Amino acid sequence: MKAARFMCTGDTNSNLGGRLTDRRNTGQTDGQGGMKNKATTQRQEKRWDDTVDGRSRRAPHWQRHSFPKSVFAAGTAKRTTEILKKKAVLVSLNEDETEGRTTRGAGKVQPPDQPLSAAEWRKLKESLGNLQRFDIQMMTALFTSGAELDIAKSLLNFVAMEKGTLSYELLLQYLVLCVHGGHDAEVFEVYDIMRGSFSSLDTGASSLFIKSFSRTVRWREAINILHEIRKVIIPSASNYGDVIAAAVLHGDIITAWAFYDELIEKGLSPRQEVWNALFKGQRETTEEGGKGLEAMSQSEHQERLLGILLYMRNNQIYPEHSLASSIKTWFESLSGQKWTGSWTSTTPKGVCRCCRSELESIQLTAEEYQHLKDRVMTDIIQGRDVFNKTTPEELEKFKAFVKRKPTFDVVVDGLNVASISNDKNRRSEMLLAIVSELKHQGLTILVLGRKHMLQPCRSWERHDMKLIQQQAHCFFTENISEDDPFLLYATLHSGNHCLFVSKDLMRDHKACLPDIATRQLFFKWQRGHQLVVDGYVAAGKRVRFQSILDYDTIVQTSGDSWHIPYDDTEDRSTYEIPQRWLCLTKH
Repeated sequence: MKAARFMCTGDTNSNLGGRLTDRRNTGQTDGQGGMKNKATTQRQEKRWDDTVDGRSRRAPHWQRHSFPKSVFAAGTAKRTTEILKKKAVLVSLNEDETEGRTTRGAGKVQPPDQPLSAAEWRKLKESLGNLQRFDIQMMTALFTSGAELDIAKSLLNFVAMEKGTLSYELLLQYLVLCVHGGHDAEVFEVYDIMRGSFSSLDTGASSLFIKSFSRTVRWREAINILHEIRKVIIPSASNYGDVIAAAVLHGDIITAWAFYDELIEKGLSPRQEVWNALFKGQRETTEEGGKGLEAMSQSEHQERLLGILLYMRNNQIYPEHSLASSIKTWFESLSGQKWTGSWTSTTPKGVCRCCRSELESIQLTAEEYQHLKDRVMTDIIQGRDVFNKTTPEELEKFKAFVKRKPTFDVVVDGLNVASISNDKNRRSEMLLAIVSELKHQGLTILVLGRKHMLQPCRSWERHDMKLIQQQAHCFFTENISEDDPFLLYATLHSGNHCLFVSKDLMRDHKACLPDIATRQLFFKWQRGHQLVVDGYVAAGKRVRFQSILDYDTIVQTSGDSWHIPYDDTEDRSTYEIPQRWLCLTKH
């Protein structure tokens, strides 16, 4: 590295402009080496980031049995995917696929397992046919293989001797390796080289320097780099998080909260590591005798931390187990307040198994329901692309149909649920079984379908379809129409009691809503109103549905208690909810 240090020069034609360059917007580097920086830097940053009122209602028997199983339970999607993958492998595995998998990736650059001399590097390069961008590909291979730093240093020395200079791109790749490996002293040296050789740093390099400097006694220099980024673009949540964690670690609580407030003002979402640092930092500074809290009272700091919990509630964020542990320890450390934390779960009715208090209902208030109904009508059913899904005449015809019918208790997406059966010849039989089960419960049913379902064929038996129409109100749209807007309209129009049956998780429709608060309200309503068929329905067997929980899975407090749902699995998809809770009670 020392030999390479003085051989790194800037490109006189690089047009760096003397400022920090926002390559997230330009997509092209201005540094030496002509790097196409947007894709490369984002991959490098990614590699770093990747490493580093219905409550009292008794559920009918067709729901009660399956608690806590739910399509929204954390890990359900991943388990389902793994099962389907295993089935696919059993069906499709063959010798050609096996051979293809074993040969895929052959010929990739294989890094050495020890430092090489310049002559040895040259020989290796020649053995690979003088591969273009050999230095970049080899440095990337060294990073991905977790190679020792000395090997990467020997590569830099070889390139410096061969080319007389080190490109911006190669130094950036080397920087990724150093930051990932925790080689902060080496990062300082790279920083000096790049500052001396190039007129500006791109956002990727700047972010890496912030991350590394924030871990050291030179953490305040990370703030200076953050200010440079801020002149060009809004720094990332990760940039802010690194500086905040550094300030907390070094006892500068005022600086930490100042940058936290700026992060929120910029509309960024804090990373959980930031919250973890703040909860841990307050406890540690208190234990050290209040160092760092002189300009902020402990009561004010406590209010700020409680504000984080309210932020989680308002944004439907679930802390990971490590953060939940820090929250628990912080509460229990509060002097004179006697908080006790316990890891627990809930009953099917939403009663905490630890303190026996009742959690908030999943049912929407009248005001929430009306707001959601108005937004869905405006943004989904009457949205800009509604007539890509239907025609004005068909939509008005359906509205008139719903208006003259009695209030529905449940709306069934006929084509959607009929396809639960893998046997195309059983689709009308499947739909009939579901409708019959709902009718058996005394419910008023609307079945939405498409006109082709009325044409007798193997999939849609005439007899089955007649029985369905005898037991339920039916509306059949044109074959090109999309069912979901009709389903949402009928369900919301019928009132807050009305449920709907579909295996569609409605993520595209939720995304049409204009703001996060309304999308969260939609998700809450969905979890309280969507019935999903539970598993395979055998011929002649009764249909069962996954349970609808009575309570809302959200951070909540009653003053003398907090209940915080937390992630105890890495398998949770964004539309799923945790199953475990942290119960905090004040004695």
